[in-house]
Amino acid sequence: ALIPSQILRVAILLSYFSILCNYKAIDMPAHQTYGGSWKFLTFIDLVIQAVFFGVCVLTDLSSLLTKGSASMEQERQLKKLIGLRDWMMAVLAFPVGVHTTVLPFIIIEMRTTHHRYPSRSCGLLAVCTFAVGYVVWMCWVHSVTGVWVYPLLEYIGQTARVLFFICLTALISVYYILGEILNNYIWDSLKSSLESDKAKTE
Repeated sequence: ALIPSQILRVAILLSYFSILCNYKAIDMPAHQTYGGSWKFLTFIDLVIQAVFFGVCVLTDLSSLLTKGSASMEQERQLKKLIGLRDWMMAVLAFPVGVHTTVLPFIIIEMRTTHHRYPSRSCGLLAVCTFAVGYVVWMCWVHSVTGVWVYPLLEYIGQTARVLFFICLTALISVYYILGEILNNYIWDSLKSSLESDKAKTE
């Protein structure tokens, strides 16, 4: 790789922190109302990406520190971190990241590091839980303030709103499956390419 993935992750993490700091510094009336910036999926996504790349950097550091170590406990803790990193990538970072312009960073991460996806049923359950949680949060904010986070919801009826929320949950589930397929395609293609090169040298 032209740039080691570890350095790339640190750069991406720092860029997310700077974006979040700037985002919070902007004086926007909507951010001063109930729920603040947390009402918006864009802001939640930025936080998810910052936490995800933070976990990636922590995993890289732990991997460097435990390299050559015979400690089983350190190996166990590293495996837990890698499991958390892969789970966050599959369930949150990719499906929610498709919603905004952060997607290129996620594609780069997917290309540089193989992530083990959970079973499809567990992954879909987790991603749907996130989607339903966000829908419940939007409804709660509306019940407190009388205002929908997204103006479109003000102009459609109750049935249309329910359909909109169902479509939102279905869409994020599709994004999860797309992420799983893309991850498998990238790494299966790479594996085939390496095996082909090995066969040629032999």
